[in-house]
Amino acid sequence: MLRSVKDLKGYAIKATDGDVGRVHDFYFDDEAWAIRYLIVDTGSWLPGRRVLISPIAIGHPDWSARRLPISLTKTQVKDGPDIDTEEPVSRQHEVNYFGYYGYPYYWGGTGVWGMGAYPGYLMTAPAVLPQSQTQAGAEATEHDSADSHLRSIKEVTGYHIQASDGEIGHVEDFLVDDETWAIRYIVVDTSNWWGGNTVLLAPPWIQRVSWSDSKAFVDLTRESVESAPRYESAAHVDRQQEAALYEHYGRRDYWTADAEAPRMR
Repeated sequence: MLRSVKDLKGYAIKATDGDVGRVHDFYFDDEAWAIRYLIVDTGSWLPGRRVLISPIAIGHPDWSARRLPISLTKTQVKDGPDIDTEEPVSRQHEVNYFGYYGYPYYWGGTGVWGMGAYPGYLMTAPAVLPQSQTQAGAEATEHDSADSHLRSIKEVTGYHIQASDGEIGHVEDFLVDDETWAIRYIVVDTSNWWGGNTVLLAPPWIQRVSWSDSKAFVDLTRESVESAPRYESAAHVDRQQEAALYEHYGRRDYWTADAEAPRMR
């Protein structure tokens, strides 16, 4: 199911032995367009500190209670690598993080999460790990921050979207798959152009992003976006509506490929 990233902010993070804090922001991979970390504000438990939680640790969410359980203890989180979430997170920081928790690296494979589409696949596919782990670690040590493609959701919200023939709106929100943690859609507010309409654009339709100019370019015309199906809320986006959106733009859907990917959680 698709979830609004904006709505996920504020969710409680519950360790196996108590509450850790609440979701403050997210880091996403600007190549794979997937949420790699939840940035969690620990509140009064660890005053002044924010920690990173990987989707690998997240169990079955309690959506009604707005709570995400994790397979970690509070001590594990407290003693984890201290990463300044106000600064760019380098690949070497990630190596230290994954090493501490004993997670296989997600980079270096052909899937969104290693060789699969789901974060849990990393913990259940030992046959593909040893060689790729060693290679991925060596590359991270060699290149350090050069291979890091993490962006803050908070930072990118508000970016302007440029169609092939002019501006169409700005980034209002993101819709994420609650199983793969892949960003399926960017929610674009076109109110400055077409009187308050909100539409969805899929990350693969983005040609490039100018991070310095806070602008993303899509290979679509303004007319095609203006006539696209309207977006109301994440709860109203079902597979039929997604199919209609892809048909409107004449694009290939993502779920066919996901259905063929290893599904382990």
